[in-house]
Amino acid sequence: MALWRGAAYAGFLALAVGCVFLLEPQLPGSALRSLWSSLQLGPAPAPLGPVSPESRLAAAWEALIVRPARRWRRVAVGVNACVDVVLSGVKLLQALGLNPGSGEDHSVLHSRNDLEEAFLHFMGKGAAAERFFSDKEAFQDIAQVASEFPGAQHYVGGNAALIGQKFAANSDLKVLLCGPVGPKLHELLDDNVFVPPESLQEVDEFHLILEYQAGEEWGQLKAPHANRFIFSHDLSNGAMNMLEVFVSSLEEFQPDLVVISGLHMMEGQSKEFQKKRLLEVVTSISDIPTGVPVHLELASMTNRELMSSIVHQQVFPAVASLGLNEQELLFLSQSASGPHSSLSSWNGVPDVGVVSDILFWILKEHGRSESRASDLTRIHFHTLAYHILATVDGHWANQLAAVAAGARVAGTQACATETIDTRRVSLRAPREFTTSRSEAGSRVVLNPSEPVVEWHRDGVSFHFTPVLVCQDPVRTVGLGDAISAEGLFYSEAHPQH
Repeated sequence: MALWRGAAYAGFLALAVGCVFLLEPQLPGSALRSLWSSLQLGPAPAPLGPVSPESRLAAAWEALIVRPARRWRRVAVGVNACVDVVLSGVKLLQALGLNPGSGEDHSVLHSRNDLEEAFLHFMGKGAAAERFFSDKEAFQDIAQVASEFPGAQHYVGGNAALIGQKFAANSDLKVLLCGPVGPKLHELLDDNVFVPPESLQEVDEFHLILEYQAGEEWGQLKAPHANRFIFSHDLSNGAMNMLEVFVSSLEEFQPDLVVISGLHMMEGQSKEFQKKRLLEVVTSISDIPTGVPVHLELASMTNRELMSSIVHQQVFPAVASLGLNEQELLFLSQSASGPHSSLSSWNGVPDVGVVSDILFWILKEHGRSESRASDLTRIHFHTLAYHILATVDGHWANQLAAVAAGARVAGTQACATETIDTRRVSLRAPREFTTSRSEAGSRVVLNPSEPVVEWHRDGVSFHFTPVLVCQDPVRTVGLGDAISAEGLFYSEAHPQH
């Protein structure tokens, strides 16, 4: 009996020590070994490997990501939609008989040569970009070669369709999608997405997405990161043709959240057209019932005047929420003379303090305040290594879960996994950063076990979290749209009276 008791006692203590190790993985091995030897239970066990920062971060997110108390039931999304044809950029350009020259950016592509130069320019930087191809016949020829290329893949495309598709993955949500939907796109959409009959058209709009991998070479160039170059000759989305159909279908659908994207598609249009259409966008948004938040998803742009008009022509004050990446954020600041606008481009991972200053400026200059009747109270910023959710206090809840969910989906979607595979992702966010560069910001040291960092600045709350970056991304297209949709799905808007 005594022998049995001794064995049980030893087993119990061994279990206790194991629990200590699990709960305190940071406890030095020497401390555990001395604890073990003091119990005189024989030789210490071999130490388990340390838990990786990626594993700690993924586990911490799981605890943080909870559904909000008040959930969306009906989400309406418009107005850009197309079919994405995804393939290797280098292989397509080779198939078109093009040779690598010197990279040069073109704000509009007029020829195959312009395409080759612009692709090389962005591949060399490892940066994403989107361009309009002006020559319809030349584009159709390229699109045919791309669409029939071995290994080319066809996907739902266009920010609105991608956001709608992401929302539709939640079976308890009803999703309305309005945009130019052709037969191929209709076939690709989730059954849960409702497309009004007025939105259907006989021919699809194709967008060509030329991907390149990190380290891929062409000519003298080597890509520092995996990314993609997108181009199209898309007149239907370019004119935002479906805007009025979208707004008129809202009355019957009665959404409790509206998402709008596609303003960047107007870059190929004349200044007069852009100005007139933006006014119509604002008028359309103002027809949406008060109390229904409107989220605007921005995308890659090169036309400063168009970006400045979006900021100043009442578009920002008409929407409650914005989604954008580092390229769009800096371009916005440059176009509207915001903070750090003298910065020509980001050098590596965007500085958190600089990003935070620009987000603060957008909400202070164009967001809701006691003296300004603006609806803008939320910005979801995403870059490869981290996300920041900035909100005007008193308007949104569940931000911790929302920013963590947005970052989590970046890691799962890029790697095409259901959950974060910690062996295939890496933590690339800065381990230390300052929360502002224009005033005395606080210094933050990142702890993967507490991955959402919160700070406040004059009525604005910031929630920061790193991204677990996929090391071998399967697909980078639509990542920003999935991030924004997921962040919105977990967000809760306070009813405004």
